[in-house]
Amino acid sequence: MINWARLAELYDDFGEDGIAEVVDIFLDEVGQAQHRLLAAQDAKTLREEFHFLKGAALNLGFDEISALCEEGEQRAAEGRDSAEQQAKLAVLLPRTCAVFASDWRRKMAG
Repeated sequence: MINWARLAELYDDFGEDGIAEVVDIFLDEVGQAQHRLLAAQDAKTLREEFHFLKGAALNLGFDEISALCEEGEQRAAEGRDSAEQQAKLAVLLPRTCAVFASDWRRKMAG
C-alpha cells in the first residue's frame, strides 16, 4: 500500500519539520484532486487529474495509488471509460491516506 522506504528518503532529505509540511500539503492537495477527479465530466479533465494524483502519490510512496492512477490516466487518454479506476480510487485513496496520516511519524522514528 505505502512504500515507506520512499518516505524515509524524503525524511532524510527534508528532516522532520520539512517532511511534516510536505505531508500536510500532500494530504490537502490529494483530497482536493480526488474531489475534482470524481466530479470530472470529460476525458481531458480525467486524464489531468489522474496524472496529478499519480505524481503526488508516487512522490510520497503511494505505489498502489500511483499504479491505479496510471491505468486511469491511460484509459482517459485513449478515450476509454475509467469509471472502475475512479471507483477504486474513491475507496483506496482515503484508506491509504488515513493509514499514512496515523503511521508516518511512528514509521520514521523507528
